[in-house]
Amino acid sequence: MASATHTAPLPSPGSWRLTPRSGAAVVGAEVRKGIASQLAHPVGHVITLLISTLLYLGMQYVMGQGKLRHDLLPETLVAISSYWFLNYASLVMVSDLIEEKRGGTFAQANMAPAPPWVIMIGRLITASVMGGVVAIAATAVPALVGGVTFPLRWAALIPYALVMVNVLTFTFVLAALAIGSPMVGALQSLATSLVILLNGSMLPLDLYPDWLAVVARFLPTTLGVEATNAVLFDGESLGGIWSDGTLPWLLAYTVALAVFGARLFLRNHRRAVRDGRLGQY
Repeated sequence: MASATHTAPLPSPGSWRLTPRSGAAVVGAEVRKGIASQLAHPVGHVITLLISTLLYLGMQYVMGQGKLRHDLLPETLVAISSYWFLNYASLVMVSDLIEEKRGGTFAQANMAPAPPWVIMIGRLITASVMGGVVAIAATAVPALVGGVTFPLRWAALIPYALVMVNVLTFTFVLAALAIGSPMVGALQSLATSLVILLNGSMLPLDLYPDWLAVVARFLPTTLGVEATNAVLFDGESLGGIWSDGTLPWLLAYTVALAVFGARLFLRNHRRAVRDGRLGQY
């Protein structure tokens, strides 16, 4: 007599409820999947780190006419770290989403009872982890080569943390655009190219023409880098960067970007579900 095989019944969609525990489980599963996917191709990450380090050092040698400008290195290192965090986090977020849309797995994931924004939080965490690793490595190596040390001013962590949040909100906007258009890759490339040119990664912002500095402040990371450098190297206090308007503008810019990204994601996701384009372009 054959023995009966017992399997656990699958939960029905109506039995699932979003709670802190169930939400954390969904986010954790998405993060584990994303990290495993990224680590499946380590050579690409090594090449990215190598190119990023050589690119920055090469730019600094050009700006210094064959030598490193040690008076400019500390401020530009703060800026380049934010650029690499933005570049790599947005690349992971957008490329993974486009690939999964084309393969149909993004549509399958959205058939789960968990709200789509919970899944996107897991994707943002994956992007921030991978972006953070690349940013730290790509900043530490040039700092060691140039013998750069940073003053220990804990107050600088607040504006720099806002830089990271600012980056993630912008990355979420790109992901919201990616739901509706595969051409978002071109926009991501253009945006990150403008950031490295104008956020202080080549030259400190105060060396730019006034009109160009105003334009640069509308790009992600620029305001945060300016505030962080003011605290680290100019001795400004948090009260100082608040009273001069830098910190309030940074907060307002980040909140506005977060609200815009959330509304855009909900709109594009709802439209893709309605039109049956969630799993295809």
